[in-house]
Amino acid sequence: MNSILNESAEMVLMTPNGMTELVRGTDHRLVAEFAPVVRERSVALDLAGVDRIDAAGIAALISLYGCAREAGHRFALCNVSERVAEILTLVGLERVLVCHQVAGQPCVARTAA
Repeated sequence: MNSILNESAEMVLMTPNGMTELVRGTDHRLVAEFAPVVRERSVALDLAGVDRIDAAGIAALISLYGCAREAGHRFALCNVSERVAEILTLVGLERVLVCHQVAGQPCVARTAA
C-alpha cells in the first residue's frame, strides 16, 4: 500500500501494491489491506494498475465502501482503466465509486465522456 497524498489531506490517495487484477484470489488481500485504513480516514484508491475486475473484486470494493461509510468516511476509486470503468458502469457503481478529483487534483486516467 502506497500513500501518495499526506494524511492531512481531505482524502488520502492510496495504491494497492502490485495488483494488476481485482479478481477472486486478490479480493481478500485488498479488503485485509485497506479495511483498517478506510475505518480511520477517507481514501481514494488509485486503480491505475488494475486492468481486470470480476464479481469478487466488485464485492471487495463494495465491502470497503461500506466499511468507510460506517466509520463516517468516504471511499472512492480513481485512475480507473476504461475497461474497469465499463464494468463498474454495467453494474451501476461507476457513479457511486469513481471520483474525478482528490484534494483538488485531477484523479482520472481517462477522459470523462
